[in-house]
Parts: sequence; C-alpha cells; structure tokens
Amino acid sequence: MIRPIDPAARAGRLLASCLILSAIATPEALAGEPDAYLTFVRARGVAVREGDAPPKSIEEWNARRAEIRRRITLAMGTVPDPPPPLDPVHHGTLDREGYRVEKWTFQTMPGVRMTANLYVPDGKGPDPAVLSVHGHFAGAKQDPTVQTRCIGMARLGFVVLSVDAFGAGERGVGKALGEYHGEMTAATLFPAGLNLAGLQVFENSRALAFLATRPEVDRERVGVTGASGGGNQTMYAISLIDSLKVGVPVCSVGNYHAYLGAACCLCEVVPGALTFTDEWGVLGQAAPKPLMIVNATRDAPQFSVAEAKKTLAGLEPLYRLYDRTANLRHTLIESGHGYNKAMREAAYGWFALHLKGEGDGSPIHEPELKTEDPEALRCFPGETRPDDFVTLPKYAAAVGRKLLESRPIPEDSAAWKAEADRRRSALERRLGLVEGRGPLIVAESERNHTSIEFEPEPGIRLSANVGPTRGREASRAILLDLEGSAHSDASPIAGALRKAGWSVVTLDLRATGRHAPIHNAVGQAPDHNSAEWGLWIGRPLLGQWVTDVRRLLDVLETLGRAETTAVVGIGPAGMVALAAAAVDPRIKSVAAIGTISTLVSDRPYRGQRLGTIVPGMLVDVGDVAHLAALAAPRRVLIAGGVGPDGKPIDGDSLRHAYAPTARVFGLLGSEGALRILDHDDPARIEQALR
Repeated sequence: MIRPIDPAARAGRLLASCLILSAIATPEALAGEPDAYLTFVRARGVAVREGDAPPKSIEEWNARRAEIRRRITLAMGTVPDPPPPLDPVHHGTLDREGYRVEKWTFQTMPGVRMTANLYVPDGKGPDPAVLSVHGHFAGAKQDPTVQTRCIGMARLGFVVLSVDAFGAGERGVGKALGEYHGEMTAATLFPAGLNLAGLQVFENSRALAFLATRPEVDRERVGVTGASGGGNQTMYAISLIDSLKVGVPVCSVGNYHAYLGAACCLCEVVPGALTFTDEWGVLGQAAPKPLMIVNATRDAPQFSVAEAKKTLAGLEPLYRLYDRTANLRHTLIESGHGYNKAMREAAYGWFALHLKGEGDGSPIHEPELKTEDPEALRCFPGETRPDDFVTLPKYAAAVGRKLLESRPIPEDSAAWKAEADRRRSALERRLGLVEGRGPLIVAESERNHTSIEFEPEPGIRLSANVGPTRGREASRAILLDLEGSAHSDASPIAGALRKAGWSVVTLDLRATGRHAPIHNAVGQAPDHNSAEWGLWIGRPLLGQWVTDVRRLLDVLETLGRAETTAVVGIGPAGMVALAAAAVDPRIKSVAAIGTISTLVSDRPYRGQRLGTIVPGMLVDVGDVAHLAALAAPRRVLIAGGVGPDGKPIDGDSLRHAYAPTARVFGLLGSEGALRILDHDDPARIEQALR
C-alpha cells in the first residue's frame, strides 16, 4: 500500500528533481567519451531537419501542414475509433463564494475513466471555458499551483475543467496522490503502439466533449493552458484539437533539438518527431489561433527563452501569412520554472481578450486566493478508488493482449515463412536499422586476445576484445551485457565458454558501459535519457545496438580464422541478441539469459532497459517469443527468464511464454534447435549452444 503524502510538499520536490535532471544532462556536464553518443544523435537531428524553412505562401503551408499532421498523428499512436460513451458520474460538489467545484469522472477509452474537477462561476451563462491540464506537480489537478489558476479563472467568469492525466493524480498505479507517470510506467504503452503524448491529446479531446455537454459552457469559446508537462499537453491540444480556440502553453515551448541532451518525461516524447518536423511545425497547426507562449527566464535548457525563440522564428512567418501577427505573443517572466502569479495574470488577460472580447490582452490582477485541501477535491478520497480501476499499465496490457490474439501463429510452415518475412520487415522498420558503411578497423594483437576498434556508424566508435580460440573447433560467441563489457567479461557464462574452447568476444555497445552518458538514469530506467534521444530521431536504442552487433559481424568476417556461431545476451541484452538473430542469418545460434519473457505488463517495468522497449513492437512484430521465433530454424536457447517486474519466473511460466516460439520450431520440424532451460547454469548453457 502506498502511504498518502503531502502533495504540496511533494510537488516542489518532484518539480525540482525534474529541473535538476534537465540541467545536469546538458553538454557542459557531459564530457569525454560518453559524450560521443549525444554528439551522434544531435548530428542526426540536425541532418534530418537540414533545409527546414518557413513556407512562403498559404498554399505551400497547407500542403506541409497536412503532411505534418498525418505524420504526427501516426507517431502519437492508436486511439479508440469511435470513442466510447462518456458515461459521466458525479462525485460531489463544493460550493464556494462566486463559484462551485463539481467532481466528475467520465470514460475516455473503453473502461478508462478520467477524474476531473469542474469549476463553474455563479451566473446564468453560457460562459467561455478553459481546459486546465497539469504538469509534473505531484498533486496533479489537486495541486495548489493548479488549483489557484482554476479558481482565478472561475472568479473571472470562465468555466474551468481541471483533469488528471493518465497515470497521475487519482489515476496512478496506486491509490495515493504523488505518482510519476513517466519512465517505466509510461514505457508499458510503447509496445502496443501507444504513447503518453498521444493518449493525452485524445483524452483531452474527450474532456472537451464532456465540457460541451454542459449548458454553462459556450462551446465556441474554449481555450487550454498548463505548465511544464501541462504546457506540453497544451501545445499538442491547441495544435491538433480543432475545437480549441486559444492556447497558453507555459514553461514548455523550446524545440525538439533541445531535448537531445536533456532529461524529459516520456509524456513529452513523440517517437521519430524530428524526422518530419520541429516544434514550430506542430504549433503551426494552431495558426492563426490566438497563442501566447510563456517562458521563464531561469528555466531548464530545453524550455529556455533562447530555444523558444527558435520556434517563434518559424511561427512568426506563418502568422504573417495569415495576417494575424497580433494573435501570437511571446511573454517572458523573470522567474524559474512553474506557473506563478505573474504567469497566471498574463494568461487571464489573454483569455479575457480572445474568449470574452474584454480588455487588450494585458495581465489581469489576481487577488489572494484560498485553495482547497487536496483530499477535498478527489473523486475517490483516500483508499476509496475501486480496485478494478483501469490504470495506465493495465490499459497497455489489455491493448497488447488483443494485438497478440489478433495475429496467431499460422497453421503450416509455408504460411509461417511468409508471415516471418512480413514480421521481419516490420522489425527492421521499427528498429530504424541502417545499412552499414565501411567499418574503421584498428586491430592490435596482444598476448591473449585481439583488440578491435571499429566504427558502426560515422561518429560512433566502439572497441571489442576477441579472445583466442582453443580446443575442439573454431567457434566464437559474442557476449552482450548492457552493463558493459567488464560485466560480461567477468560473467560465469564467459568463463564456461572460454573453458570449453570458445573465442569470447565482448564489447561496450554504444551508450553503454564506458560509453554511457553521464547522469543517464531516471527512476527505474538506467538508460532513460539515451533511450529518449534515440526515439526523437527515429532510432530506438535496440535498433542501434543491433546495428552495432551486425557491424561487429562484418569486422569479424574480415579477420577470418574462426566462424561466429553464437550471440549471447545477458539480462536485458537478451533482447539485443534475439533481435540481431532475427534480422541477421549469419548468427547461427542465439541465447537469452535471464531476459524479460513478455512485453505485456499490467504493472510498471522493473529491472529492464528503456532502450529495449520499441514503439509498436506488438503491433506487427509480436512479443519476445515471436522475436525468438524469427531466428528459426537456427539454434535458440532461452536460459531462465524474468517477468516484466524483473522477478524470476518458474519453468512452466517460461515455457508458456515461449509457446509461440515452440510452435514455430515445430512447424519447421526443428524442435531440437529450441532449448528452454528453467535455470542459468553456465555449463549447461554452453553445451546447449553447440
């Protein structure tokens, strides 16, 4: 059970920790060899957006606008079509001077309910409305910072709907306030082709549908605002939801390039976005709607004034094309990150002008306002939330299971071979694989091994240690461990392989071991930042690691002497080994030791690497078992395994997880080539690899 915490105190700590993470991941803090990966992704980010320029006509922009919207809609993942009924349920009302607060839940996706507070000003109405979306404040809609702007706008005559984002506030995995919905919680969405940014847009559209049912609301006059992660939600909502008329994103607008080198929440990540646009192209979808971008002068680098001005440089020409330059404003507040009084007063004035036709857009004074005890605003106070409430991982798991059920293993070998080709092509696309280009090799022979330096891609330089071959036959095993080559080199399986005469090859894959960026971990994700940077440029780390393995195979081929027969992945690196074997027939046998057994999880991932979680994997490739099946009929060894929570699973559970793999090997008449061991005994693993 999660103990209740003080949301106000926790909010400050959470916000401060997010800013610290953002600050320490800047290039100034990353020095030496670990900086190579960041330099690489930044170069890729520049390359894919090289030549970007604002359109010169409305006609040119309309064509580009449609393509950006198409691409960003795809990148944001699938959503229910058609959406389910709202099925609103009232959970109580707080009557206050000049306004009331109603507590509601309504259905956004099948079985998924959003918790919300509706602030309704006294009077007949209908009044203009504002959707209030929170950022990374632990109290979510209950947080005093969020409450204050809602009360302020209600007292000015706006209906305000304040909602909890999926996974936050009353919608966490547990029942207490204070959960963070990012890192390995949000990561459970990726395999099912979902992501938090896209779901937030969809759920916010459902919140607007709820607002439209209220007689107090003038549905033609609706705006949106939020700060930090809520500002990010605001950016996408005003850009992609046509019914919204006015937007005020606060402490969130910078540009996508600025995320490369920063730590951000997964709710801010749109996989592959940099391959087709930058933030100005997204916010340009909103033009010529009234848009006020608010930045703090002492914010994290990715939300800084300087980075925001780069986005403004793309937006300003668009608003000129529409002859609506007055509808775009950049407001700078001398402060740190947040949604402080000066920011709120600026937003009040902007909404008053563009939703009520009052004033000239200047800030409106905010009197002293009294907020509620967070518990009083909850639809489900304390521990009263129903036990069957659908949390973010539960929803991800339900979608994932349906995807797997919709694509069973075919009934005969010919059908599987055609299906395998389709799945393999999808895997290559999902991984963002690139063709290798002339490896740079510097081989230095030493007494007991050969050290090889090679370049899998321009800007990435790796080194591998190739041990000598002794004994019965010339065999090599590439041993992978995402903790680094020092771990793999000292592992029990390395000792068993060497003892049996194998030539053991170890290396630090990019962004791992001594190549890992400094301050790379966030929460339960040890590779959080490097994985996110890869996603922005459309290159998931799993695909980059597979590229490293394939280019190493190229290098080893040039050395001759021994035949590479096996790739062995320890722990999360088992995913790298299986994916490499799926796409490269030169790998004659593959082993995954203590690797995750399924990507479908109704709880946050634990003990895993974010870099191995690839968006859309379950959609057209399959689960871990299907990945292993793509290596058939070559030798595949599964030695032990863990659940998505990182805990070891028993032999029966392991065999059940890999039942699709066994079925494929059976179809191909290669049952003996698949070994599933319910242990990780090094000697028996070595024997099984022969």
